[in-house]
This record gives sequence, C-alpha cells and structure tokens, in this order.
Amino acid sequence: MTAPRVRAFFHEATFTVSYLVWDPSTKRAAIIDSALDFDQKSGRTGTAFAEALLAAVHDEGLGVDWLLETHAHADHLSAAPFLKQATGAPIVIGENIKTVQKVFKDVFNLGYVTADGRPFDKLVVDGETLKLGELDINVIHTPGHTPACVSYLIGNAVFVGDTMFMPDYGTARADFPGGDARTLYRSIQNLLALPDDTRVFLCHDYKAPGRDTYAWETTIGEERVRNVHLAQTTEDQFVAMREARDKTLAMPVLILPSIQVNIQAGELPPPEDNGVRYLKLPINAL
Repeated sequence: MTAPRVRAFFHEATFTVSYLVWDPSTKRAAIIDSALDFDQKSGRTGTAFAEALLAAVHDEGLGVDWLLETHAHADHLSAAPFLKQATGAPIVIGENIKTVQKVFKDVFNLGYVTADGRPFDKLVVDGETLKLGELDINVIHTPGHTPACVSYLIGNAVFVGDTMFMPDYGTARADFPGGDARTLYRSIQNLLALPDDTRVFLCHDYKAPGRDTYAWETTIGEERVRNVHLAQTTEDQFVAMREARDKTLAMPVLILPSIQVNIQAGELPPPEDNGVRYLKLPINAL
C-alpha cells in the first residue's frame, strides 16, 4: 500500500498535533486538525502555528487540496479559515456536525448558527472517498467521543482524531453532549480491524505516567495489543471503566471558546455593532 508523506506539528499549549499529509508522487496535500493560537486571558488570537504549517507547504513544494477536521474540537480553536484563505482548500468534516451544531447552538443561544453544516465546505459520510493526488482519503465514521467524529485512512496511515491516544494513555472521553462510551468502543473496534502495520496518527498527547516525551504515532497492532483501555477488555468492561473515569475529569480549559468557534468551521463569531467579536460564557449551562 502506498505510504503518504506525513509531517507532524505539535501545539504544546493545547497538546494538539496537526498534520501535513501529501502524495509524494503528485505533491497534493491535506492539512488535518489545524490549531489557532489563542490566549484566553487577553482574548487574542494568533496565527504563528498555522503559519508554520504554511511554511512547510512552501518548503515541500506542495499544493493543498483539503483542510480536514476529525471533529469539532473542545480543546483548541481551528485555524481552518486562515488556512483556507491562504490555500483556497475547502474545509471538511463528518456530516453529523449538524447534530453537534444544533446542540451547541442551543447551549450558547447562537442565533447566527444555521445547524445545517454551514460554513463547512464539505460534509463527508462513512465510506466516502476523497482524492489526494494518486492516493485515496477514505472516510471512516468513528463516533463516540462526539457524534461527528471521523477518521481519515490515507494509504497506510490513519488519522484518528480523539478516538484513541498512545497505547500507554488509552482512549478519549465520551461524556460530551452526544458522546457515548459504547459507541466509542465499537468505533475503535472498526479501527482495530485495519492491518496491524497501519500507522496511527493521534490528535493529542499528554505524556502518560512514566513517559518523559510527547508521542503521537503508533500502529494498529500496538493499539490492539498494548492499549491500556482496550487490551483484553470486553465491551461492557470498557463502558464501565470509561463512564467511571469520565466522571472524574475536569472540562478542557478552552472548551467554551473552542466549541463556539469550531462548530462554525473555525470562524469567529460575527462582529457586533461596535465592530468587536465576542465569545459567550454560559453560566451553569454545561
């Protein structure tokens, strides 16, 4: 199976990994799960991290065809609109983003949210294929962390978003609105059915206890055998563990700004009559 070229970019402020992926024969590329710099204390955004992605595009002589999102992230703001302006590439996410938009439109009382998939440019479904030069991007619907989660299988590499982490860290939480631990387990089983040597690229790493360095690449074989939440675990055991563990977890630091922005494909709220954009802080709503 053809191997795409992959460069990873670690956004340490949010423990997020963004990827530049391309077909080496045609130089056609995709950017997966980009991050926008955001200082919550000042309310200021920045594009230094996204500019590093664009610099790599230039250095490698690539053309960007797709801006892929695995889901509407709750821990970082997407830089997709900035990258779209620079590259002209469409922003892609799973079709069930409409469900996520509807939930959080109501939570934040966001009248401007249409909850029909806009302003994403393309909504993809399970089994759909996008072209990346001579490679295929195969869409795998992997809900559980959120209803809209998808993974992207490109050649011998799969980009799984937040479904799984490194084998020594485990799996994603499933307690956000629309999340479900049993659904997550079944989605992960679909991924684990891929060949053992499939390269797995993760969206986050937090350093498991006893590990001193960040890591974000493993294999399906390693996940199947060594993942601390999955190996030798039944579905019911996983669900009990995941639901109990999720009750102990604090909300992500940037969940409130991130969700408002990311359900809108990374677009900031429209400016009000004074020309300033505002993010909402719901009280006792989540």
